[in-house]
Amino acid sequence: MLTIRKSHERGRTQFPWLDSWHSFSFGDYRDPQWMGFRSLRVINDDIVAPRSGFDPHPHRDMEIISVVLEGALTHGDAIGDGHREVLRPGEVQRISAGTGMVHSEHNLDPSRPVRLLQIWLRPDRPRHEPRYGQKAFDLWTSGLWTALVAPEGRAGDTGALEIHQDAWLYSTRIAPGASRSRDIAATRAAWVQIVTGKARVNGRDVTAGDAAAIENESNVTIEAAPDSKEPVDVLLFDLA
Repeated sequence: MLTIRKSHERGRTQFPWLDSWHSFSFGDYRDPQWMGFRSLRVINDDIVAPRSGFDPHPHRDMEIISVVLEGALTHGDAIGDGHREVLRPGEVQRISAGTGMVHSEHNLDPSRPVRLLQIWLRPDRPRHEPRYGQKAFDLWTSGLWTALVAPEGRAGDTGALEIHQDAWLYSTRIAPGASRSRDIAATRAAWVQIVTGKARVNGRDVTAGDAAAIENESNVTIEAAPDSKEPVDVLLFDLA
């Protein structure tokens, strides 16, 4: 079964400093049909205006993944001795909020906005010890699936950041005229997020911002749209 989540049907929050599209219910946006997918709870496509951002705020019992697409995001937290890091395009951040943590995210640039995907997954159990991780990846590599996030203890030599959940996150770039496939185990599901470009997912047309929720299928195939002259950038979640 394949369900398309169209970009324009997502929830939206707009402030002078933030324009955010919500794939799932978040904040004041509530849709009982879109409360999450398996362990995936939040995908927010955020644009943060210059000299603004998210002031210190708390989280707990959530695995938080940030993927910066444009600009530079300054992160601060009080985990352990604390972190102050800058995330740039190609870098992925993982926070296990666990028993509780406070963090902030700001765009300090005076003129350029920041665009990021903010992703939350439910952990395998509550009350993990809070922790932080950040790594640069070749996110958009044609012809390859790059593992960005893996279950705890199962990353192997992939270099993926590990989270407290049986979930994998991959990225890839599909060149015009090309396609990429991935098998889905019988008990698992996939969520395909189109970041840029026009594509077909198992024969269904999608474009930037759209997503496909896939269950009870053995394979997902993503191909660049026949009329597309631009590459397609994709995130794929493999979920228990």
